[in-house]
Formats: sequence, C-alpha cells, structure tokens
Amino acid sequence: MSKDKSQRPKARLPRGFRDRSGAELAAERGLLETIRRVYEAYGFEPLETPAFEYTDALGKFLPDVDRPNEGVFSLKDDDEQWLSLRYDLTAPLARHVAANFQTLAKPFRRYAVGTVWRNEKPGPGRFREFTQFDADTVGSANPAADAELLMMLADTLEALGLKRGDYIIKLNNRKLLDGVLEAGGIALDDRARRGIVLRAIDKLDRLGVEGVAALLGAGRKDESGDFTKGAGLSDEQAHRILAFVAPDAKDEEEHLNQIAQLVQSSATGAAGLTELEAIVRILGACGYGPDRIMFDTGVVRGLDYYTGAVFEAQLTFPVTNEDGEEVVFGSVAGGGRYDDLVARFTGQRVPATGISIGVSRLLAALSARGLNAAAQAPLIVVTVFDKADSPAAFLMVGEMRAAGLRAEVYVGNGKMGDQFKYADKRGAAIAIVEGPDERAQGLVTLKDLALGAELAKNVESRAEWVGNRQAQVSVKRAALVSEIQKLLKRDS
Repeated sequence: MSKDKSQRPKARLPRGFRDRSGAELAAERGLLETIRRVYEAYGFEPLETPAFEYTDALGKFLPDVDRPNEGVFSLKDDDEQWLSLRYDLTAPLARHVAANFQTLAKPFRRYAVGTVWRNEKPGPGRFREFTQFDADTVGSANPAADAELLMMLADTLEALGLKRGDYIIKLNNRKLLDGVLEAGGIALDDRARRGIVLRAIDKLDRLGVEGVAALLGAGRKDESGDFTKGAGLSDEQAHRILAFVAPDAKDEEEHLNQIAQLVQSSATGAAGLTELEAIVRILGACGYGPDRIMFDTGVVRGLDYYTGAVFEAQLTFPVTNEDGEEVVFGSVAGGGRYDDLVARFTGQRVPATGISIGVSRLLAALSARGLNAAAQAPLIVVTVFDKADSPAAFLMVGEMRAAGLRAEVYVGNGKMGDQFKYADKRGAAIAIVEGPDERAQGLVTLKDLALGAELAKNVESRAEWVGNRQAQVSVKRAALVSEIQKLLKRDS
C-alpha cells in the first residue's frame, strides 16, 4: 500500500446516498412482507425487471429532458447505446408489456418491489436511491381497476397498523385539469408547458398558492437563490388553474359547481367527471367512504404520463422533523391511470393504472408512529472462554438455530470482558458463558443483557448489584434451548 496519504481514497458517500444498518433493513423486510401479502390476496403476481433500461425506453416523462443523463443516472454501453438506471418501476413495466403483449393474460396484474435511482438535487430526507413497491393493472379501461387499487392501498396501510384518521387517500382525475387547461387556451399537445404546470401544482402543499402562482407565471426564486422558470401563463389562465386546485368554495357542492363551470366547454373534462363518479360509486358500495378515500382536486401528480384518475395517500399525524419542528408527514404513496405509456413502444393504446408506495418514507412514518413493521429476532452471543472451546460453542449455536433462534459464536480475539462489550454493542439479548467450572457441572450461564442494562441504571451500590441476580442464571446444558426460550419470552 502506498505511504502517500494523498493517494488514498477518502471514505465518503456520494451525495444523496446512504448506508443502512441491520435494524432498519429488518423493519423494511417486515414492511415489504406485509405489503406483499395484501397485494397477493388481491390476486396480483410478482414481476422483476432489471435495474438498467435503454434510456429511450424510460421516455420523455422525466423531470429534465434536455440531456440523456439529466434526471437519471446514465452511461453508454459498448455499442454506443445509452443505458440508464430505472427512474421508477412503471416505465420498465410498459417495456415488458410491449415486448410480451401477445402472450400476457389481459388484464395483466403485477406487483414489483425494487430500488430506483433519480439524478436530482438531494436534500434532507430526499435521497437519490430509494425503494418503491408498485402494483399495476394493464389492459383495462374500466374505472373498477382504479377503484380496486384504491381499496387495496387503504387495506395495505391498515395492515401495517395505521388506523383510520392516521391516513387519507386523495382521488382526482387528470382529465378535469386537462379540461381546465383546454378551456383556458392551453393546448393539450403543448407538453412542455403542461409539464411545467403539473410540476408547479404538485408543489402546492409545500409552496402554497403564492408559490404555485409564481411558477405558473414568470417563475420563482427559492431560498437558496436558484431560479425556476415558470410556465409563462397569463394572470387569467393562472387564476383559472388555481381556482381548480385551490378552490374557495364553502362546501363540496359549490366546489363541484365551480369545476363544472371551469370545464364546461371541454369534452375531456366531462369524461373525467364521469370516470370519477364510477370510481366513487364502487368505493361507497364497498364501505370505503371519505374517511379513507376522498375527492380532492389539489392532487395532480407531477409526472406527465398520467391520463385519468390520480391518487395519493397522505399521513395526517404530526411528526418532529430534523429541525425539531412539528410537521404533518404527508405523502407516502401515489399513482394513477397512464393509458398512453405502452403505446410509445407499440403505437397501440393500452389502458393501465397503478400505485407506487415509497417504502423508505412509509417506514420512517411507521417508526415515528411506533409501528415498526418488524424487528430483528433477538440475538444470542455465545462467548468462548478458550479458543479450544470453539467447537463446543458452535455446537450450541447449531442447536439454537435449529430451534429458530438467532445466534452467533464470538469469533474475535478478545478476552471475556471484550466479548461482553461486543455483545452489548451488537445489541444482543443474551450472552452465554461455558467456562471450565460450568462444564464440569454440566451447566451454562445465561446473562440477560437487556435486563442487566436496565438494572445497572437503577442500582446505587455494588452490593445491591451483586445481590440482584435476575440478570444472570445458570441452567443445565441439556436444557439450554428451552431455558433461552423462557428467558426471551419473559423479556418480551
């Protein structure tokens, strides 16, 4: 190895990426299994697609489209073709359906879980690499397919421990907004301007009406001084859009009347109202009322490929952010209908609808609510009194693992004190000692580390600690597994 320190790489993470430890991964694994069970109960089946796709397959629906690698992480293959890490799990699904259209059962119903990557500006709680869990129905224009996904999403959130009132799923239809834009003189084929409008509206919760109004007009400068160019709409056009997404109506009936007036000259808007009514009728008949799923014109979803119903699951309870401020957690899932995405490959319109859960964000919300989906099984560490005792230690862990326990042998070079420190640092529940004296009597000693740590907080003298022996017990070696199970049951 070079002695020149300047030649050594610096141990650092790329911006927007992070390392994750065992406890978080165990909780995520439990969350994913719960979601999987609900999705499979609804009849959806898994599909796995590769991390890389040809960049042109990801389409023109990305946030930035001026360069092939803007918004996505890209590289050139050895045949000079651009490849990109997938931005979401929907574009790969569209490519899969297009390639296998003739052989798939239709409607095609699949779920997928995997990592996605976005080459965007990172920030607090905003990473460039994260996990999504999607479910999609491809090949059905029936609003019942949208209603089913909404019901499944509500069932999933409740299966994870959230109660009604902890969340709300908001429903809208992009055809209503298209009708407003069309009636306001913004052509539906003006995709660039429509994209700016959609991304501006999608920031309504964060920026408020004033911030969105600026983005609909000339543009907006953020707190860092960066300027975002706006859609360049007139005041009248901007007012029409804001009246739709942020209505001043006193009640739902007045709101619907406002919408009807805004889209009255648009056949597209009228079609959106009809579809919404069909979805709400199914939801109501199945008991999914506005306490779980409600109509909200402020939900538009930022991506430009949505063509009909759009939905977003938001958590309503407050959490404390990194600055110590109490805030509402917000969106953890979303989706909608995207009837044009497969047609990019085939030229044939294929109706589709889907939902996507932001796994990392939902996991953080559940943790804040004290609803960890799962924790790692308690760890048992078998100490080694002498290196010659290693075979006996491995026999012990073999018995424990056969009984479904999580156990390991200390394989380092430390003395007994070091081994206990290691077990503490690993968060072990129990440490096992089999020294010469224990072995001669056919015994092993179990140290309840969790209980010992709690007792250590409360004792005021060494004498009291020595007299308090609940945290350490000697048991028959032949009864090792059953005694550990009793101890773990007591602690739980």
